[in-house]
Amino acid sequence: MKIAIIGASGNVGSRITHEALSRGHEVTAIVRDPSKLTLENESLVVTKGDALDTDDLAAKIEGHDAVVVSYSSGWGPGVDYSLHNSVAESVIKAAKKAGVKRVLNVGGAGSLYVAPGVQAVDTSEFPADWKEGASAQRDSLKIYQQEKELEWTFFSPAFMIGPGERTGKFRLGTDNPVMNEKGESNISYEDYAVAVIDELEKPQFIRQRFTIGY
Repeated sequence: MKIAIIGASGNVGSRITHEALSRGHEVTAIVRDPSKLTLENESLVVTKGDALDTDDLAAKIEGHDAVVVSYSSGWGPGVDYSLHNSVAESVIKAAKKAGVKRVLNVGGAGSLYVAPGVQAVDTSEFPADWKEGASAQRDSLKIYQQEKELEWTFFSPAFMIGPGERTGKFRLGTDNPVMNEKGESNISYEDYAVAVIDELEKPQFIRQRFTIGY
């Protein structure tokens, strides 16, 4: 499979890139700063690109079997979280122009439902510093949910995600967080990446959101 990965140098994107290459896929890494991606592989092409430049993005992803969107605007004061929505709209337009049907978007966990009709981002327990960014990610999900042509998937991580082991052992869910026996929702970047490539190889969640946890 030939996979284009937008944001391939980030915490999640770099793991997805590594996982895809380890399974023998061809990868085009589309990054803002190619120097930040230190991976080297004969099946890897690294190119500088801007996800908001729809025409350029379409040219870069043309001929690929799938696009993975692992874009992050960053977190903190002064960050324009609306870029998540602009990128989602740009990617959808670019994919259609390039004739690429399959798009998998690395999303946020704030839109997961913790009670009937209640999303995590709307609860008092949700960290205030993350609320604006999580709300923007929720809006991105809504953008994809309105899309009827592309075979999109929105992948919400567990509430806690970070560096760890690649175990290949995890559970998947749809709109509710996957909790362990201690009531915790967590996953490693490495296992999250495993699930991304699993979904591209054997799709289970076309035009759906899904999530992950141990």
